[in-house]
Amino acid sequence: MTVEVLTFGCRLNAQESAVMRDLVVQAGHGAGTILVNTCAVTAEAEAQARQAIRRAARDNPGARILVTGCAAQIAPDAWAALPGVARVIGNGDKLRPESWALDAPAGPVPDIMTAREVVAHPVTGFAGRARALVQVQQGCDHRCTFCVIPQGRGPSRSVPIGAIVDQVRALLAAGYREVVLTGVDIASYGPDLPGRPSLGQMVRRLLALVPDLPRLRLSSLDPAGMDEALWRVLAEEPRLMPHLHLSLQHGADLILKRMKRRHGRADAIALARRARSLRPDIALGADLIAGFPTETEAHFRDTLDLVEEAGLSFLHVFPYSARPATPAARMPQLPVALRRDRAARLREAGRAAARRLYDSRAGRVETVLLEANGRGHTEQFVPVRHAVPAIGELRRLRVVGVDDHGLIAEVA
Repeated sequence: MTVEVLTFGCRLNAQESAVMRDLVVQAGHGAGTILVNTCAVTAEAEAQARQAIRRAARDNPGARILVTGCAAQIAPDAWAALPGVARVIGNGDKLRPESWALDAPAGPVPDIMTAREVVAHPVTGFAGRARALVQVQQGCDHRCTFCVIPQGRGPSRSVPIGAIVDQVRALLAAGYREVVLTGVDIASYGPDLPGRPSLGQMVRRLLALVPDLPRLRLSSLDPAGMDEALWRVLAEEPRLMPHLHLSLQHGADLILKRMKRRHGRADAIALARRARSLRPDIALGADLIAGFPTETEAHFRDTLDLVEEAGLSFLHVFPYSARPATPAARMPQLPVALRRDRAARLREAGRAAARRLYDSRAGRVETVLLEANGRGHTEQFVPVRHAVPAIGELRRLRVVGVDDHGLIAEVA
């Protein structure tokens, strides 16, 4: 058995797990080592990680379990007490090679709020993936009332443009044809760097300095953080994929205010319209929370209606999960069953919206990034099934069928 890595949560966690896999192996850990990268965004995510640790300890007697991630950063003692856990490594230290040394002391997890830089570590391989992830930002300075992530990630800090360019060039040399820029709040990129570059300025410079990169994609964006330079590069640069995933969270102004979000319903709709005016073929996705404290049926209906009004095709839906020490946890809570019911209704609206997008692509020729197991994605991130025996290449495929799972395509 080699080093096993169990990752929970976001794309940033996936990127960091790829880095840590290399660091753990380089430090000399071998068979019997299990690394668990936890998530704290919901109670369910934490429960899944705890169950995985207990299962790993039960199924692998004597295994050395190393735990890190947001949940472990917030409550390190609780995770250290789980069966089989040898060490807990904080988020501020997990990308430092010395943290994984076999003889590294198991000291206390440092306060993440004192972090002032991103610990960069090049990675040129993502096991089983045709799409590469590059971390450009870390942490968050905002304080949404439902969110515990700042406690796990610390203040916002940015990766210098030169380091990002070097990483992307290395990934391109390793054969990757699509790169996703990821972070906790990438729209907050830049103010801590010399010259205070914005996200849009960084993206434009990256594309200019790596002219051979075919496809660049952005991970989740705060709609309040879209800068004018980003709008311009979206309009002018076809290598920036026509796909935005927005951290909208809700469709009712009162609930957005109680969430302490920085945008309103009208802002979300205006953003969607502007995006389509610049890139008519763009696909939009969103993170949405159902069952937030004090949410009425009318509030929830505003979110349902937003799916159609903003033209959202890809939804990440979460039933509200109370997080310890957050303001929302002290607000009047809705019954869990009602939260789950509303989340199910919202997911159904998302499935219908996705199907409308899929149907609109029928008969077209799409440029598809070929992935493992006969899968792939178009520029709009529409999923594709195909029978082309290749991975990591960009191919022109004709859509010959559509179903609820996406497109079916063959060589054009």
